[in-house]
Amino acid sequence: MSAPNIMSSEYEKDPYPILADIRENHPIYFQEGLNSWVISRHEDIKFALRNPSFTTDNYSWQLEPVHGRNIMQLEGSEHRHTRAVVIPTLRGAKLRENFESIVVNNSKQLIDAWRYDGKVELVSQFTQRLPLSVIIDVLGLDPQDKGKFHRWYNDIHDFLTNTTGDPDLTAAGLRTHDELKAYMMPLIQDRKESPRDDLISQIVHAEINGERMSDIDIKSYISFLLVAGSESTDLQMSNMWLRLLENPDQLQAVREDRSLIKTAFAESLRHTAAVLMIMRQASEDVEFHGVTVPAGSTVTLLLAAANRDPRKFSEPDTFNIFRDDLQTDREFTGAANHMTFSLGRHFCIGTYLAAMEAETATNQLLDAMDDIAFADGHIPQAVGSFVRAPRYMPLTFTPTSEK
Repeated sequence: MSAPNIMSSEYEKDPYPILADIRENHPIYFQEGLNSWVISRHEDIKFALRNPSFTTDNYSWQLEPVHGRNIMQLEGSEHRHTRAVVIPTLRGAKLRENFESIVVNNSKQLIDAWRYDGKVELVSQFTQRLPLSVIIDVLGLDPQDKGKFHRWYNDIHDFLTNTTGDPDLTAAGLRTHDELKAYMMPLIQDRKESPRDDLISQIVHAEINGERMSDIDIKSYISFLLVAGSESTDLQMSNMWLRLLENPDQLQAVREDRSLIKTAFAESLRHTAAVLMIMRQASEDVEFHGVTVPAGSTVTLLLAAANRDPRKFSEPDTFNIFRDDLQTDREFTGAANHMTFSLGRHFCIGTYLAAMEAETATNQLLDAMDDIAFADGHIPQAVGSFVRAPRYMPLTFTPTSEK
């Protein structure tokens, strides 16, 4: 029996039954539409993500056309050097220094716009706007240009998820590459000559063993950060709220014990991953389940299938922030049980930022809203084949100051 098609409309409507079928009955197969081998079991994907035989060379055609050559496709010493430059700005004390007050202020500003309305479309009025606005402010970019950056963000996102090959989406993504480059290069030069108290200046002047990142590498990293740093928080926060609202007892537990926000976010990363799949490229022949993946082949890793593998997780299809196999702090490190932020040398460098934004914003949302419910009782539909979340989530609520 042939494997299900992960490019089908049935998959787009509800991927999880198909992912389960693939994981249990087709642990390795070739997907014609993607021109890629597909693997789906937790242990197999864990092996692939940690094995140097699986490279990120595929990003030269996936990401480079819109971002330029970026940190995700670097390997070896070049990758280690670039991570050493940028990671300190996204971890520990520097993360708090760079981001915390800006997250608080942006979140409050967005909530204040509808705080007393009793209704909100959570995606367009909050989750989609917050992460990108935060990154724009942290980079020290002109707040007047937020609309422009939201357009660029959407164009790059559409390019990367353009499974149908729509020429208009392709053209818009390539145009954004050129527009963003023209915008950023003079700013990078300006920060070299006149440093400011912003993240661009920190990156421009950071040195590792006396070496700095080149201007074009900084531009590519900022382009990647604008999308990856926004998308992972935007979509994943929407997924977390979807699941909490479907499970009001768990939402109430989070409301009463705010330390559980981070736990709820971690469980959403496993149960309802915003990123369903990523790709790698085999640098040599590799065998899975008696099947040889030839050198040079693209390999699609079904992260969402691995995240619900019953060989790894108990009752994997159940969203449960109290599950015994959920280790909250570990889930935001390279030793995470879920696969959503990858593993190994390419573990997502923005993990701690995503967790901090989700925790801070959710605290503020819970402070502003009570009796939160789906408008008209309709559960929002998640959309997307490569990345997936509700893109429309109308809610009703009671403003807390009016209770």
